[in-house]
Amino acid sequence: MSLPKIASSIVAVLALIGSIALTAPAAPAQAANGADFRADMIISDEAFFNNNAMTEAQVQSFLESKEAGCTAKNGQPCLKDYRVTSSDKAPQGANHCGAYTGEANERASRVIWKVAQACRINPQVLLVTLQKERGLVTNTAPISADYKVSMGYACPDTAACDTQFFGFFNQMYKAAWQFRQYTVSPNYWRYKIGNVSVQWHPNAACGSTVVNIKNQATANLYNYTPYQPNAAALRNMYAVGDSCSSYGNRNFFAYFTDWFGSTSYQKPLVGSVDNITASFDTVQVRGWALDPDSKANLAALVKIDGKDAGMLNTDKSRPDVARVYPDWGAQRGYEGEFTVAGGGKHEVCVLAVSASQITPLKCSTVDVPSASPTTALDVVSGIGKVHIEGWAFDPEQPQKQLEVHVYVDGRGTPYVANSPRADVGRVYPAAGPNHGFNLDIAASDGTHDVCVFAINIGKGSNKLLTCESVTVRSGAPIGVVDSVAVKPGSVTVTGWTLDPDTAASNDVHIYVDGKGQSLTASANRPDIARVYPGYGSAHGFSKSFDLKPGAHSVCVFGINKVGPGGNTLMNCSDVTVPGGSPFGVVDSVSVSGKDITAQGWVIDPDTQAAADVHLYVNGKGYSFPANAVRPDIARIYPMYGGNHGFAKTVTVDKAGSYSVCAFGINTGSGSDTLMYCTDVTVR
Repeated sequence: MSLPKIASSIVAVLALIGSIALTAPAAPAQAANGADFRADMIISDEAFFNNNAMTEAQVQSFLESKEAGCTAKNGQPCLKDYRVTSSDKAPQGANHCGAYTGEANERASRVIWKVAQACRINPQVLLVTLQKERGLVTNTAPISADYKVSMGYACPDTAACDTQFFGFFNQMYKAAWQFRQYTVSPNYWRYKIGNVSVQWHPNAACGSTVVNIKNQATANLYNYTPYQPNAAALRNMYAVGDSCSSYGNRNFFAYFTDWFGSTSYQKPLVGSVDNITASFDTVQVRGWALDPDSKANLAALVKIDGKDAGMLNTDKSRPDVARVYPDWGAQRGYEGEFTVAGGGKHEVCVLAVSASQITPLKCSTVDVPSASPTTALDVVSGIGKVHIEGWAFDPEQPQKQLEVHVYVDGRGTPYVANSPRADVGRVYPAAGPNHGFNLDIAASDGTHDVCVFAINIGKGSNKLLTCESVTVRSGAPIGVVDSVAVKPGSVTVTGWTLDPDTAASNDVHIYVDGKGQSLTASANRPDIARVYPGYGSAHGFSKSFDLKPGAHSVCVFGINKVGPGGNTLMNCSDVTVPGGSPFGVVDSVSVSGKDITAQGWVIDPDTQAAADVHLYVNGKGYSFPANAVRPDIARIYPMYGGNHGFAKTVTVDKAGSYSVCAFGINTGSGSDTLMYCTDVTVR
């Protein structure tokens, strides 16, 4: 929107003040006039003791603005860059300076601000005192002496400076402390509220006049610098007067006025913010403001997220204000609208602005609804083509179907988002369900740049849903046979396959010795989903086949489900299924008393199950399974496991010679195996 015409004086004030803190600000800077100097009230108490007049950041910014051309050519940094280690100061009692916590390597601006807070003195007063005593604020080539006696504390006109108070921190703290000391014990000091004779100059021959000091702040200045400017000094505010002119308090008045505005107290501006409201991409502000000291119309400065959004004239009719302030009339209202692109939460502040001051009225955080399309993008994939799913509508005309523009490698195609989406209708009932889009766009194999825009209606702007690289896959199935695992009596085929043209599970055909079997590759494979995220995880397979011992061929094909390409031969393997007669070892045949013990192991290659052992002692047979655990056998024959050991004891009734024979008993192909025969003697 175009900004209303604002009085040039107000614009100038804003240019001088810059960023406005949301505390009551000082009056704006203006050139000092000697005619405005009042010997009885050099500065008001309200101004002198306003320790919140500046933030620490504002003190630093002020110093930087005054020393922009700093050269520091005398080996001393300018004030804006000066650092010092301060010390702790204990509280000084009621109405006096509070505690000060010392720090190493403090900036001068931080010391100034912390001293102002501790002693409740306006930091502007301290800055002006620094300038009038040593010119430190604007000095671009200071010397060390400027920092030693920066505030002129304990430096009387008639004697040398007291060295115990040397140093920037000492000077700052003691000067502020002294101002507070004058205030706590006003009757102890020469200059106090009431009629007091004040000299023109340190030379008593120049004379004096009685000043009816009106306030404590003025008494403090006279106690600190006990002279008043004569007419010659005031006629030449920025030059030399005559031989009886003194300049300390004149310069205090001049610097304060030039830098911070009037030294007298001004009533703050009054007003109200009736409404801060929001609509699509806009904020509306309404209220009123006036100056209790002036009938001139003000302006309302609107800040959004700390930045100036614009100013509004207070020229709207407000009869309610006129009833409360009849002398000011009804033309004190303001109202206006400001654009906030993109919506979201924003802090809106309104400040009343006159030619001499700024007063914050209200800050409020508002949630600004976006005028741009409301959208969601559910899927962007390259499964056989560019596939896009989502929804979009414009909040200003929620029932109307929006256009969605899709750009593939820079070539755009318009679509209408009008497919039913019941989920959208439930969440946005004012819009209804018919705002979905489910698009398939032909594209060759390879990587493509895909951008999707929802096209705006009315306020707001088109909304970019995505701009990304999409890899399109198409053609014959892909996959891997992870293993063709042979076990006694069977073979197990495991792997995965997918058809690049669809996320659905495709079939796999497995041929064993030329005989085929079809199954769907739909087992869960999270690893495949991670590598091919658009396809999901349902692409695994695992199938076992019972086989007789011997050689077999196993071939696996991924079957093309849709789209271009044929079936894919994934693997062909020749495998051998083990079989035949049992094999094993009789590790030992031992005798203990009348006990004969045979130990060993046996495996039937046709099965993983434990084979039987027949043990014959002098022709008498004993049958038992070889199922004892033998880890050594499991290591050598991992296909069969370790449960193939045996240890059998036969007790005979008399001494003599005995023949012992062990047979591994066959199952499946092959025949029984004589493992061992021996003669033993029982004594």
